[in-house]
Amino acid sequence: MPVDAAMKNLRDSMQKSLEHLQKDSRLTRTGRATPALVEGVKVNAYGAEMPLKQCANISVPEARQLVLKPFDLGLLKEIEKALLASDLGVTPQNDGKLIRLTFPPLTEERRKKLAQDVKAKGEDAKVVIRNARRDGIKSLEAMEKKKEISEDDLKKQKDVVQDILKEFEKKIDEEVDKKSKEIMEI
Repeated sequence: MPVDAAMKNLRDSMQKSLEHLQKDSRLTRTGRATPALVEGVKVNAYGAEMPLKQCANISVPEARQLVLKPFDLGLLKEIEKALLASDLGVTPQNDGKLIRLTFPPLTEERRKKLAQDVKAKGEDAKVVIRNARRDGIKSLEAMEKKKEISEDDLKKQKDVVQDILKEFEKKIDEEVDKKSKEIMEI
């Protein structure tokens, strides 16, 4: 049934937007160190670009510190170079066997700025799902013009689309609130 396919496409599109927001918020720095901050850093290893998580074991011994232990000690300099080139804002400390990254505590001003950034990303995600709603409604209206669905079905499906939009807006708000609280914690 074409309506089911349209609804599935709508949900998939909105889910992708939510997942993108969640991925983005994992990369946003809070008062705590997390392996997600460095996992995606690309390291020049064995003549190819590799994600850091494939080159080293990443652990969190303290709340504001990451320890990177390379699987191959020969990659230590390359990992250090990649970390310096990244925009982490932290200088790696290399002791010859592992690398330590100590994150300074966030200032109140920086926390507020990060919380605003998370909120802006949430609003961007809402724009994307609203655009998906618009596209979903257009496809339903096209089906109605082709007489694939009745006018009554169109109205019912528009209500369903609106309910799906509200569901995803709520999920986005929850994600933004959760991350904002995490950022503002001291």
